[in-house]
Formats: sequence, structure tokens, C-alpha cells
Amino acid sequence: MAHFAKLDSDNKVIDILVVNNDVITDENGDEQESLGIDFLKSLYGDDTVWVQTSYNNNIRQWYAEIGGSYDSSADKFVPVKPYESWVFDNTLWGWKAPVDMPDDLTEEELENGVYYNWNESTNSWDKLE
Repeated sequence: MAHFAKLDSDNKVIDILVVNNDVITDENGDEQESLGIDFLKSLYGDDTVWVQTSYNNNIRQWYAEIGGSYDSSADKFVPVKPYESWVFDNTLWGWKAPVDMPDDLTEEELENGVYYNWNESTNSWDKLE
């Protein structure tokens, strides 16, 4: 199955639909994004904008998320910003906390499911046990 993100005029993802692979396969047996876009436009209107996304992140860096966006110049999806304080890192192509997460968990803590969680009110990482 092929997944397509519907974009608004600001390239925000407003819907994600699944299209059968038969629809996007050409006469040579190759998948063509344009066939899926044409199919979706025939159903939802020529004025709609669609971009294929990959559930396995095989294309366009991330699987599209409703509320996320599409960067057409990079040809990649941008995930939803998780916290107001986080900034987008173009090298990692993802959101980054203003403070790096500590990496001081012991082997025993890791085995017992201890982890860090971002605390937006203090702009710090809290250890959750």
C-alpha cells in the first residue's frame, strides 16, 4: 500500500490516505508517485496537493504526520514540533531539545526501564523511574 499526504497551502499535512499499489503501478510494473497523485486528484479535486510518504521512512526522511509539514526545497517531511522550546536541526533533520539528554543511565537502570523525559516547564530532562 502507498501512503500519500494531503497538504494545505502552507505545506502543512492535513490528511494521510492509503492507495492500493495497483493504482500507482505503471504498465512496466514500476511504482509511480504521479499515478497516485492523479488518482487522488480525481477523487478530491484538481486543486488538492498530494505528496507520497513512506511508512518505513524510505523516502522523504520521515513518515508524514498530520500537523507536520513538507519542505519542498529539501523534499522531506518535517515532524510535528514536540515542545515549544525545541529547535529544528537541519543536519539531523529533526527537532532537538535546547539541552542534550544526559547519557548517564547505568546498565541496571536501563534494564529496569528507567529513562529521561523532557520537562518543558524547567527546560530540562527528568529521570523517570
